[in-house]
Amino acid sequence: MSDPSFLTRLLPFFAAAAGVGFLSLMDAFMKEAALTTGTYTATVLRSLVAAAIIAPFWLWRRKAWPAKATMKLHIERGIISAFMALSFFYALTKLPIAEAIAISFVAPLLALYLARVLLGEVVQPKAVFASVLGFAGTLVIVGGKVGRGNFDEETALGLAALGVSAVLYAYNFIVIRKQSQLAGPVEVATFHSGVGGLVLLVLAPFLATPVVAEAVWPLLGASLLTLGGAMAIAWAYARAEAQALVPIEYSGFLWASLFGWAFFREAVTVPTIAGTALIVTGCWIATRNPGRKRSVKAPKAL
Repeated sequence: MSDPSFLTRLLPFFAAAAGVGFLSLMDAFMKEAALTTGTYTATVLRSLVAAAIIAPFWLWRRKAWPAKATMKLHIERGIISAFMALSFFYALTKLPIAEAIAISFVAPLLALYLARVLLGEVVQPKAVFASVLGFAGTLVIVGGKVGRGNFDEETALGLAALGVSAVLYAYNFIVIRKQSQLAGPVEVATFHSGVGGLVLLVLAPFLATPVVAEAVWPLLGASLLTLGGAMAIAWAYARAEAQALVPIEYSGFLWASLFGWAFFREAVTVPTIAGTALIVTGCWIATRNPGRKRSVKAPKAL
């Protein structure tokens, strides 16, 4: 007979895996919408539609307005996520989905150094070695494009946008753990989408493009998947340590490869697979539990 406590401990990992799958499929829908109606318009509409769907459920269930400390985290993560999403979806219009996802895996490595600055954590020697592996993996992927003669201005713009997104994603790792411990999944998803959409809406006079009818269904699907992914990951991070859940992020490459081929017939190249292996190995080395507890200083105010 199965041990209920063992199954209970597994639930956060299943939730995190489901969240990664939802968000990987969302990336495919968003690439289609961004190519059809423009990256900015697709990104802001995804956030606003998702907020419009989930907000009534939060308003119905809420007992009080979020506390000041919680609201600060909601606003902070919403701002981070807004520009993280905008830069990432722009990169998707320039790069294959699998390559973009693979390079974005350097975010956990960048998070180690941000944790040093923001949380006062000590950067271990293994983290430095892991960063070297991650950087090498990125070079392998980019080198594969150069070798195939596919490196042009559009690719360079996509890689630059992906670099910005990866830094913001790394900062997101620092915020999401604290946010998920102070608020439930529905509240997290509501403010994640709502704040992000409102922040991006400020740029509408400068970046907005007309909404194309063909983008409506992909945007609706992306909005629903955003909510499902955000709530699943928030639920998981509230019940398990980030270092245990981060490796599940790497399953996104498998989903990205599948959806990239199914939606856009994007082939996964050998350099992409080799580079991904180096990046994931580096992340595994950096985030694995060393088998002993270490004291961590109290986080600074973010």
